[in-house]
Amino acid sequence: MSHVVNFAVSDWAPRLDAETQASIIDALESGDVVFLPQLEFVLEEKERTLFQSALLGRSKNISFLPAKGELKGTDSIGSERHVLQAMMARFARATADLTSHLLGLYAGELKQARTSFRPVEIVGRQTSWRKDDSRLHVDNFPSSPCGTQRILRVFSNVDPGNHPRHWRVGEPFESVARHYLKTLKAPLPGSSRVLQTLGITKTRRSEYDHYMLQLHDRMKADTAYQQRAGYTDVSFPSGSSWMVFTDHVSHAAMAGQFALEQTFMLPVDAMHTPSQAPLRILEGLMQRRLA
Repeated sequence: MSHVVNFAVSDWAPRLDAETQASIIDALESGDVVFLPQLEFVLEEKERTLFQSALLGRSKNISFLPAKGELKGTDSIGSERHVLQAMMARFARATADLTSHLLGLYAGELKQARTSFRPVEIVGRQTSWRKDDSRLHVDNFPSSPCGTQRILRVFSNVDPGNHPRHWRVGEPFESVARHYLKTLKAPLPGSSRVLQTLGITKTRRSEYDHYMLQLHDRMKADTAYQQRAGYTDVSFPSGSSWMVFTDHVSHAAMAGQFALEQTFMLPVDAMHTPSQAPLRILEGLMQRRLA
């Protein structure tokens, strides 16, 4: 079972000794959730009005691309949209500071990707089984293949009503992969080129991405697995933050509202222990290169 490991960090630009930094990286790479119970993303007064408003468009989350300053997934306009974008940009900057101070070993290799704001209560949300994040799963991106990149995410519970965010943290990645290994089907020859040509994927989908997407779907569609799989219930209070490699850690978001999340991408070869990456674990099980 994956563990939740606590670290006493209360500043988004903390000064930590090398030993603590190494412990955080070891925990992340081992498939643990790094919990920062004292790390609060403090809302500005003008941002609090966002939590009383209907912000979502057709998407389940609002997204922001820090590199482009691009906001998507919201119906907000005017000053409200400006405040929303500024809040998400501020969170993106805070997480960039945090990871540069906590994860010094990854310096220059960690690439900031999409920022998201999740304002909808998880309980009662109507969605398809594939998009139902209350089912245990591991992450991969259908349209943006990861290849040899890892998915690291930083979350912060910003619920002004002080409600916790509840997760389930499941079995180790290798256990999950072994369970479904014989059900994973090889990609059709030339399919990755076709997907890119049609614009379905932004780059070529590797074999690794192909199998990870299947693994994501097999887990979510398997009602028996969801009922019998071992997991730990975790509660993240409002005003706390946490970090996790979501391509490695089987997880499910069970309840909660108003969270901010920042995605980072990390090359497998930049890890302290690359053999612990899902890519390397799957390659070991399949006895061949996958990306």
